[in-house]
Amino acid sequence: MNEAVATQETQRLDRWLWCARFFKTRTLASKFVSDGNVRVTRAEATQRADKASFSVRPGDVLVFTRGARLRIITVEACAERRGPAAEAQTLYTDQSPPPPPKGETTPTPFAREKGAGRPTKKDRRALDAVKSG
Repeated sequence: MNEAVATQETQRLDRWLWCARFFKTRTLASKFVSDGNVRVTRAEATQRADKASFSVRPGDVLVFTRGARLRIITVEACAERRGPAAEAQTLYTDQSPPPPPKGETTPTPFAREKGAGRPTKKDRRALDAVKSG
């Protein structure tokens, strides 16, 4: 009986991310984890989850980025199924910093107007100079 309870308390990381609706498919979640993009903190020890089969349990803290946004997630429960969004939100507590307001964007060092055509050789050299330091 204890073995059955122990298996319910842990879940594969890729499956948990998919059930919690951070990814549209489990394959995308698996690839994201396999690329080493998720850090897991358990009992004050942080490690990078580099396999999709990494087990998560309630109390673990996951840190990863989706797009330009940093996500800090505390696992509250393991999922039995991929349910509706309201059910998925009960699986975690989001401790992420708030996203920047929609009107504010970070300026790029070399921006061109939309529809301005291809950059000239001078523009490309200026862009290379900015990128290289």
